[in-house]
This record gives sequence, structure tokens and C-alpha cells, in this order.
Amino acid sequence: MEDAAAGRTGDLHAMTAQAICEFLAAEAFRLTAPEQAIVGVAAAAEGGPDRLVFAGDAASLAAALASGAGALLVATALRPELEAAFAARAVELLPPNVLLVREVRLAFARVAERLRPRLLESQIDRSAMIAVTARLGARLRLGAGVIVEDGVVIGDDCELDARVVVHAGTTLGRGVRVKAGAVLGSAGFGFARDAASGAYVPFPQQGRLRVGDAVAIGANATIDRGALGETIIGDGTKIDNLVHIAHNCRIGRNVVIAAQTGIAGSSEIGDGAVIGGQVGIADHVRIGPGVILGAKAGVPSHKVIDGPGQVFWGIPARPIQQYLRELARMKRER
Repeated sequence: MEDAAAGRTGDLHAMTAQAICEFLAAEAFRLTAPEQAIVGVAAAAEGGPDRLVFAGDAASLAAALASGAGALLVATALRPELEAAFAARAVELLPPNVLLVREVRLAFARVAERLRPRLLESQIDRSAMIAVTARLGARLRLGAGVIVEDGVVIGDDCELDARVVVHAGTTLGRGVRVKAGAVLGSAGFGFARDAASGAYVPFPQQGRLRVGDAVAIGANATIDRGALGETIIGDGTKIDNLVHIAHNCRIGRNVVIAAQTGIAGSSEIGDGAVIGGQVGIADHVRIGPGVILGAKAGVPSHKVIDGPGQVFWGIPARPIQQYLRELARMKRER
């Protein structure tokens, strides 16, 4: 491995209020300073003339109006409250630019991502250790103590925080973000048992890990490579801190997995599924597209759960209506 030198940081991005309005296809409730430069987003308490603030409910609207922000995003559903506030001049200095959008949190996040500074060239900490056979994309940020082993492929615009370890046989797509301490492509937990002696013999863990584009992986998460095949994480999937994904799992696109979830080997999760915190998924399970597993749900081996948009809860996981009925019956029987 070799020590890599640090690169140049990216420039600060900015958008005018008019550009934000067009980018979001928002309705301009008020646009009296369309050329106002917005360089970042903020909470209402930290608003300023170069910041974007949002209000998603009536309780937060007053603070947003009084924030002094250069631009304000307001949920379309709050139009009556907004019109009343302007008619009454609810604050001394009303914001110069107010934009209405249906999904205000999503719109706010999209602008925040657009304003996020981009690297102009790779920024690699001097303590990062990179194998000479690794293939690195453009505009990378690798933090202190990052380890990239032989044959790893990392796409453009990836960010790996301090002490991330990327083992041999791992491929990361474009725009992957990995938080501190995560371990990608480690050997899985696989053993064959000798029934006669009771001893466990290690089963080969020589496969690969393939991570798609725009995936986020939280701090201290661990994702094993395949035993003989591949572990796959689909494009756009977001994985929280302290999640473990075992060998040969296949996680679809735009899946959300909350903290402390454990997924055993050879399980599959369909596109758009939502997995709550501390969920336990045993081996060879199939979770269908769009399924929602509530916090602390448990799924036994070889179980199949289907139903886009349906919520499953409990141990073993079952439809939430059934779970609640069973819970109510148990309370009555006490």
C-alpha cells in the first residue's frame, strides 16, 4: 500500500432565489428579491439573508417568517396561514422570497444537496492507505486512516470518512457516502459443522461485494462479501449506523435500513422497502418491494413477506392490524 497526498477542496455553490424556484418548479408566493444569493440551508433560529429555511407545519411557520432568511420554503397546505400572516404583517420584516411546494421536506433536501460543495479534485488524507492495484475514480474524499485493499474499485464522487475499511473484492459505484468506521467486504460468518466431532470448519468466503450508485452507509455498519457469489446493495439505498448485512444478501434499490438491524445470509430485500430499527432478519428471507418492517420486528428463516406499502410488526413479523388485535386480546385476557 502507499500513502496518498491530500487534494484541493471544492468551491462553495450558490443559487439565486429565482433559480431555486425554477429548480423545484415551486409557486412563487413572493419573489421580491429573485437575485438573492442562497449558499446554504439552515434552521429558523440560524437563518440569514444567504440561507434557505422551511416551514412544514403551522407551528414552525411563525419562526420561519421571523428567521431573516433570504428564501423560505412553505408547504402548499399552509397557504391560508401564510396569507393571514402576511395580511397581519406577523413579523417586523417579512422574508423577501417565499416559495410554495407540496412536499416541503423533500424540496428542502433537494436544494441542500444541490448547494453542497463538490470537490474539484480528490481529497485524500495522508494517513489513508491505498493498495497500488485499487482503481479510484475522480473527485474522491478519503478520510484519516481509510484502508482500501487490493483490487477495490471506487467510482467518482465517493466520500469515505475516517477509518473506513474497504476489503479486496469490493466495488463502489458513483456518489457513495460511507461514514466513519464502516467495514465493507469483510469475510462472512460461515461454517460447516462436523456432526461427528461437533467442530466447525470455515466455509469459503471468497466472493465479492457490489455497492451501487448514490448509496449511503452509516457509521460502524458492516457489509460482508459473498461466500462464493456476490453481496449486492442497489442504487440509492440508505443504510443507517450499526447495521449488519451478511454474505450473499441482495438489497434492492432505494431501500432504507435503520440502525441496529441485522440481516442474515442470502436474504433479499426488494426495491423501496423500509426496514425499521433493530429489525432481525434471518437467513434466506425474502422481503418484497415496498414492504415496511416496524422497529424490532423479527423475520424467521425462509419466510416470504409481500405487500407494497403494508406495515409488518412483531416477532414473528405479521401485518400490523393482526399484531394489534393479538396485543389487545392478550391485554383483555390478563
